[in-house]
Amino acid sequence: MPFLIRQTLIYAVPLMLVALAGVFAERSGIINLALEGIMIFGAFMGVLFVRTVQEWGWFAEAYQAKNIFALQSFGFLAMLFAAAMGAIFSLLLAFAAINLKADQTIGGTALNLLAPAVVLFFIRMIANQNTLNISNGAADWFMLKKSMFGYGRKDEMGFLGSTFVDKVYVATYICILVFVVMSIILYKTRFGMRLRSCGENPQASASLGINVVKMRYAGTVISGALAGMGGFVYVLTTANCSANGDVAGFGFLALAVMIFGNWKPLNICLAALLFGLFKCVAASYSTLDINGDGVYMLKELNINTNIYRMLPYVITLIVLAFTSKSSRAPKAEGIPYDPGKR
Repeated sequence: MPFLIRQTLIYAVPLMLVALAGVFAERSGIINLALEGIMIFGAFMGVLFVRTVQEWGWFAEAYQAKNIFALQSFGFLAMLFAAAMGAIFSLLLAFAAINLKADQTIGGTALNLLAPAVVLFFIRMIANQNTLNISNGAADWFMLKKSMFGYGRKDEMGFLGSTFVDKVYVATYICILVFVVMSIILYKTRFGMRLRSCGENPQASASLGINVVKMRYAGTVISGALAGMGGFVYVLTTANCSANGDVAGFGFLALAVMIFGNWKPLNICLAALLFGLFKCVAASYSTLDINGDGVYMLKELNINTNIYRMLPYVITLIVLAFTSKSSRAPKAEGIPYDPGKR
């Protein structure tokens, strides 16, 4: 059970953060279909940052000195760098949608096509292969282990320790904190209220002195930052911190989570945990001991591997089929802002 909970969080937390990224953009009135592309770009830039710092030798020194704080600080800086690059990449969508008044669906699709092409181009230039890796399995350096807290290899940490401390990434908890803080900003602050008003009735917002263009830029840039951070955290925790121009469709899953969650943070959190659970089952069904009795029940069912791999996406389609009618999107999302319209 600790393994199941731990792995579910690893898959659910980036999904939750990227879904919130979509909420920020759409609450401001911009449809951000480019979440997948921004995740791919943010993942690449985060891995590139880690690889560059490795070449400087700082990682090795901190690891040899067993300086946990320094190692986690490097991971946090990589997250910030990925967020910054995601925000910059999202400016392409913001400029096209706000200044050029281009179709936002087409703009997002274009960025989804552009991101993997650009990433693979630079990976080929840097590494002369199709995957950008960090060296010596350094993704584990960002993971907390019970040995760091004085426990022996055979010592038990108890249920809570095994679930939330041992073999857990600090990045997961940072993302949870960011999710909570950004949710409060969106729904409990003056800035958040103004942002949401621009996605409901931009003309009425403008009549009250709110700069709709600035608010929509802010929503899109914040969205890009969260998606870029989520992309890096995804590859850090599930792909051994390697970038290859792919995030397994998590950007599109995040859109589904956002719609299923009805653009509300608490609902998004629950939906992300649901999808994270099925993603965990799909990835580790053959080694999943649910009851701790040494019996791998899902493996013994002899179901085709591809069925398990399809589960998260099939569940997405089923959930959307039953919930899409009751979902209420912001009224002005996808509609270019026209100051002369009333």
